[in-house]
Amino acid sequence: MPRWVIPLLIISSVIFLFELYAFQAIKTVTKNKIIQYSWLLLGGLAYLNFFYVILSSDRSLGQTRQFQWAVGFLLLALVPKLFVLITMLGEDLVRWVKKLMSIFSNETTKPIISRRKFVSQIALGLAAIPFAGLLYGIFKGRYNFKVLKYELKFKDLPESFDGFTITQITDIHSGSFDNKEKIKYGVDLINKQESDVILFTGDIVNNFAHEMDDWIDVFKDLKASHGKYSILGNHDYGDYSSWKNEEDKAANFKAIKEIHPKIGFDLLLNENRYLEKDGEKIALIGVENWGKGFKKEGDLQKASKGISKEDFKILMTHDPTHWDLKVKEDDFNYQLSLSGHTHGLQFGIEIPGFFRWSPSQYVYKQWAGLYEEFGRFINVNRGFGYHAFPGRVGIWPEITVIELKKG
Repeated sequence: MPRWVIPLLIISSVIFLFELYAFQAIKTVTKNKIIQYSWLLLGGLAYLNFFYVILSSDRSLGQTRQFQWAVGFLLLALVPKLFVLITMLGEDLVRWVKKLMSIFSNETTKPIISRRKFVSQIALGLAAIPFAGLLYGIFKGRYNFKVLKYELKFKDLPESFDGFTITQITDIHSGSFDNKEKIKYGVDLINKQESDVILFTGDIVNNFAHEMDDWIDVFKDLKASHGKYSILGNHDYGDYSSWKNEEDKAANFKAIKEIHPKIGFDLLLNENRYLEKDGEKIALIGVENWGKGFKKEGDLQKASKGISKEDFKILMTHDPTHWDLKVKEDDFNYQLSLSGHTHGLQFGIEIPGFFRWSPSQYVYKQWAGLYEEFGRFINVNRGFGYHAFPGRVGIWPEITVIELKKG
């Protein structure tokens, strides 16, 4: 039996449950056949469109906008039904428990038609919330840029860098963009922070260098008095598309690396630079991608060559699993690390200072925001762009501003 058969059966069974409970809820609330079968038709179209795009796509094109919109349409059809399933299944469990109790107590159960209709109305009402959220995320949320500011204190920060500001951006994924005015707004917002340095932590494209062609003139307007520096992310290596030969892949990778100086960024490939101010300096270290389950080109030792253990260090590493597994306990003491990669899965709930949740937290220990362990910090930026799903729900595109303080 092929390995894909069992996962396919599991997924099909789950989808069947989604559709069964959702359709039962619709049937309970309304007897209008047009509404009932329109519901089924829309769900069926979402599945057919998704599988058509998957099966007909040219792998050499990588991830296309057609694929992204197919994912968006599929999630619009599926996610609200999850809320219906949870609500209706909960009502079924209560009903089954009561039925069992009535059998043992010899009591007769009362008709539940009115209660079933009430619960169905609640279920569909709850389902409308994620449906509206997904629609907003697709048409507005993906360009709803937010500036998040942090102040971090370090005893070993050189005096001259007290008050030094860093703007971090990450995961541009330029191949997904479709609105130049919105991107210009995001770039202007970055410049308005007037930070001393701008650091970009990887994934400038989805797959191909040409994806950045229409955006070079926008991103080259970024300005910072102490320079702009960047590293590579997992998508920058061209591993997520098919290539006719290794020469084409190598040429694309070379072209991606050449994008960075075109927009004024100094690309660090397992390298370091010193930032100097008033005769003092801090070290900026940039590694290539290193991630659990992903490409491991990052070489921390090579990137730190020539740097002293006593130096104050800022490490740029795309994937936060690198920090979790290799960096945070390293004796060389990397005081501050900057990552991206997770996007916060572009979906979640965040109430600042009170509550936050995303499916991303079940995959990544450090999935969004600031973390501290062993007296060392990492900031996981939620990303400037978007990927796979053409939107953001609750996890907005992020521009991080970090102020370094002596203390």
